[in-house]
Amino acid sequence: MSRWWLSMRVHGDALLSAPLAYLTAAWWRIIGKRVRARAQMAPLLGRSKHAYLLWLMTESPGTSVSEDPETGADTASIIALIDIAGKAQPLIDQTLASLAAERIEAIVVGSADLPDASAAATAIHRRGKVWLMPMVAGDTLHKGAARAYQNACSDGADLIYADDDIVNGQGLRHSPHFKPDWNAELFRHFDYLTGACIIPNSPDVLASGTGPGWASRMIATAVGTAKAPVHIPEILHHRRGRILPAPPPALAVKSSTLPTVTVIVPTRNRVDLLRTCLTGLERTDYPELEIIVVDNGSDDPATLAYLDALPGNMRVLHQPGPFNFSALNNRAAKCAQGQILCLLNNDIEIMAPDWLKIMAAQALRDDVGAVGARLLYPDGRIQHAGVVTGVGGGAAHAHRLLHPHDEGYFRRHALPQFVSAVTAACLVVQRERFAAVGGLNETHFAVAFNDVDLCLRLNQRGWQTLYEPRATLVHHESVSRGLDRDPVGAARLAGELAALKAVWGTENRRDPFHHPQLSRHSEHFVVQI
Repeated sequence: MSRWWLSMRVHGDALLSAPLAYLTAAWWRIIGKRVRARAQMAPLLGRSKHAYLLWLMTESPGTSVSEDPETGADTASIIALIDIAGKAQPLIDQTLASLAAERIEAIVVGSADLPDASAAATAIHRRGKVWLMPMVAGDTLHKGAARAYQNACSDGADLIYADDDIVNGQGLRHSPHFKPDWNAELFRHFDYLTGACIIPNSPDVLASGTGPGWASRMIATAVGTAKAPVHIPEILHHRRGRILPAPPPALAVKSSTLPTVTVIVPTRNRVDLLRTCLTGLERTDYPELEIIVVDNGSDDPATLAYLDALPGNMRVLHQPGPFNFSALNNRAAKCAQGQILCLLNNDIEIMAPDWLKIMAAQALRDDVGAVGARLLYPDGRIQHAGVVTGVGGGAAHAHRLLHPHDEGYFRRHALPQFVSAVTAACLVVQRERFAAVGGLNETHFAVAFNDVDLCLRLNQRGWQTLYEPRATLVHHESVSRGLDRDPVGAARLAGELAALKAVWGTENRRDPFHHPQLSRHSEHFVVQI
């Protein structure tokens, strides 16, 4: 199968799946709009069932993978624990042969004599300090995997994991999982380690390896004591199947534990949008709310009359002048009484009354800075599910235009997780932490990318940004302000993008929660080809 033929199949799949989008992207390419063309073409090509086959034709061993596992560091310090329960002998033999080729010792568990990993504890303890590689019969290792793990061991890691794909009965590889760097919040809801990692042996780890599902329990125990799990961003495991993520359970929050929240809503005219937003706030189930509406020079009589008639728990700050989203929010934050701030666009429509409880509870965590909600377009598709830096050279909303019930990329859009940034269209953060990093940057990011800059500064201080899809709202994006298509708006946006690149190096920065093999030209997580 030639690379040219696969490339034609990939383009053919894209044309058949979305002909108008494909032709539009092709036209943009012809007239020289290369960035715009790539942004539309990349997800179309990446979704093709042939895309990964095309990627495999360019695959080459990375710097950590040796072509010759017999050279370099000794691999005998890794012991594979193979779960053979219910597996046919040919699958067991495939796994054993793969391990032998990598010079990794194997212990077979799942028999009457060794029903689980804890039953193998005595044999493992005799070997002293070793790394354990839980596997399922039928899974195999990529050539050079042992050397890649061994190199990572020498860097002082306390848990090491790698990427993986699926191999079918005919030996065809598909469904790659290009994983993020360590994401503790994602792991709470999605075990993306089991079957593709090594863990240090310890009495606690071995004691937890009992009964069905012993491998997942061992790894969860190891995660509990690991300080900094290390990710090898290469496919080292070929698997017969995976544990897939399930929808996250509801987050139970006690109202008595929640402090006052100050909600800041910048606005100008468009009373229809503002009324919808503030009516939703009135229906929000939260013990103590302060609401500050920042009026940026409204001159519509109906809007002015509405502002004058707002109830006592809603203050209006008048801030005329050119629109500067950062300055409007910063001024209101200085007047805020709440321990927690909620930055909220006036074009947000609130769906469920518990959204703010969920976000505030997450913002109170010691390790969390900004918390962002899942935002939907009015047609139900995703508008925001976290922000990925580096996409398009700047930053972009992850998983945009997916439907919430789509599988997407391992259902990442549906799972709470740490991300590099979230949008300030609905962002919750402790007031002291907001102030500690200087609030929003009014000078360089008056309108765009101020949220990305804020989140990255919070991240630098050890307060991670959290995406929380259990808080879901509707965003009528840019309805009230426009889309910066006029020359002045376009020039301002270009300047703010240039500032983001200069301050944070987003043109070359690798987002730790994305992957080098995922396209930097797509908001969807698709393979780079």
